[in-house]
Order: sequence, then C-alpha cells, then structure tokens
Amino acid sequence: MSLRIVHVVGARPNFMKIAPIVRALSGDAQFDQMLVHTGQHYDPALSAVFLDELGLPAPDVNLGVGSGSHAVQTAEIMQRFDEVLATADADLVLAPGDVNSTLAAALVAAKRGVPVGHVEAGLRSGDLTMPEEVNRILVDRVSSLLFIPSPDADANLLAEGIAPAGIHRVGNLMIDSLVRLLPVAEAGWPRLRAELALDGPYVAVTLHRPVNVDDDASFAIVAAALERIAERIPVVFPMHPRTRARAGRELAGDDRLRVVDPLGYLDFLALEAHAAAVLTDSGGIQEETTVLGVPCLTLREATERPITVTQGTNRLVPLAADSIVAAVDEAIDEPPGARPVPDLWDGRAAERVAAVLRAWAPA
Repeated sequence: MSLRIVHVVGARPNFMKIAPIVRALSGDAQFDQMLVHTGQHYDPALSAVFLDELGLPAPDVNLGVGSGSHAVQTAEIMQRFDEVLATADADLVLAPGDVNSTLAAALVAAKRGVPVGHVEAGLRSGDLTMPEEVNRILVDRVSSLLFIPSPDADANLLAEGIAPAGIHRVGNLMIDSLVRLLPVAEAGWPRLRAELALDGPYVAVTLHRPVNVDDDASFAIVAAALERIAERIPVVFPMHPRTRARAGRELAGDDRLRVVDPLGYLDFLALEAHAAAVLTDSGGIQEETTVLGVPCLTLREATERPITVTQGTNRLVPLAADSIVAAVDEAIDEPPGARPVPDLWDGRAAERVAAVLRAWAPA
C-alpha cells in the first residue's frame, strides 16, 4: 500500500523546495503524491510560471485564497485545506518554508492527526517581529519530521526541546533546483541580457518584505540609495506588482535604474548569477548567492540563515541610504574569490529526503 503524501505550496520559494522532492518520489510505487496550491501567490508571474519552469505538475487542488492580512489569509487557507484533508486520506503533509500557507497546512494536519513534515525546519532569526519567525516556530512544534538544511537549524531545534529522532539534516532543497536548472538559465542569459540592454557589470535588486517596501519612509530610503548606486553602476530591479503599484512615485526608473516586471525562476537565476552584487531581503536569495559566489547584501537586521554570513557571501545591511551605498561599493570593489559551499548544499537534498521517507512509516 502506497504512502499518501500531500505537498502544500503557496509562495514561489515553496515551489523551489518541493519540486525536487516531487521529482525524487515520482515513479516510486511506495508513494502517492498530491499537490495542493493554496493560491497565496496568485499572479501568473509569481506562480504559474514557476510551476512550469520547475517541472511541477498542475496542482491537484488550487485553494485560490489570494491576498489578505496574515490572520485572514491563514484562516482562509486553514478552512479550505481542512476540507481537502477531510477526504484526502493523507499519511503525511509536507509543508515547506515559513509562509502563511506553511503554518496553515501544518495546523490543520496536526489537528486532524495527520503527521507533518516540515521542509526547511529549524531556521531562526531571533526576531519575533517577523511573521515568518512565528510561523517557523509553530510549524516545527507540530511536525513529526523536521528536514533541516544546516547545523545551526539542528542546534536551534535541540535547544527548543525537539526530539532528536525527528530531526534529519538533508541539505538545502532550493539548491537542488538551482543545480538542476542553472544550465538552462545560462542558456537563456544572452536573450535576457539583450532584453535588459546589459553590456557590463550591474547590481540586481529584489525586495518584498513589508518593512522595506510598504512603509513610505523606509522605501524612500531604499529609493534614494538605489538612485545613488545607479550613478556608478546600472541597477536592475524586478519589482513585485504590489510594490510597483505604490512605488511609482518614489522610483520611476531610467536607463541606469531599470525597474522591470517580475522575472521567472530561470531568468532571475541567470540575472543573479551574473550580477556584480545582489541587494535583497529574501531568505532564498541569500542561499542561492552563497552557492553562486555572488556578493549578497541583505537589507535586514537579522537572518534566519546565519550560515550564509559565516560561510557564504552574505552580509546584513541596515536600512540607511549611506550604509546601503557603502555596502554595494565595497561588494563590487571586492576581488572575486572562492568560498566554501555549506555541507550538503550539493543538489542531492531531495534524495536524502526520499531516503528518510522510505524508512519512515506512520505510527
């Protein structure tokens, strides 16, 4: 009898983490897989294109939740996913990452007595003002299988009293997607470079956290810094639709500061791989740039991925125009040099997840 695994995804980083697992289990008669898309990211540029490029099958269920406050969105996902789980005959719910979809799916499964597997468990920033930090802690508390990417995650979980038997260090699932698809992204780079009229070094920007882009005063600081950076080196900023709707009056863009539509996974992977530096507030970008060897400047006071700072290319930058400009200047002037890639960030994390699942059976 096959093991019924329900994968729950909602935001584009979830797709990158689940896709390798779906591939690793595909064709194995021991597993029956079901893919549920909550609709937390619903714009085609942030959702459908990622499913297509990552080779994920069409979702078996799309909950179509859409946007809303954290409370409304989480509650809507819980209500709709509960209806799915009532008839899904699930043996395990796999929930990746730290978004509202992750928390909602884990809570519903736990309350129905369905074991939860948390993909990318154990990460902590220590900043409870971040909604994602609350999600991480709660999901880990109700999970039976905790798939962790790095030693710091192991230490965090043990310090919180999580039973060691449920903790499995498998590596970084996002890097599985990167390793598999980087050659495809590179093949498309000449086209993208021509479309963006890039003929030399540039800085890539990706920002989405409300503290940076939703607050007018904060975004004004970001805009001022980017305008100053663009005086020295071109800046390419694929901008989230929500950010673009409110940022037009702050950041119109020009030939040096190029505000463009969101890019698909492959195009953005090529853009960051060839950048002189990347300015971001994304957790996943911190990981990808560490493997790519590209200087990463993270516009946050803390990171739940400290290994990208201690072993990678990442550095934290405070929200101040002078600090942002200085950090970019330093990054692009820094001589290139090889850095070690964290252990198990080798493109084979999904194989290790599959091995754990094959050895695991519901109690």
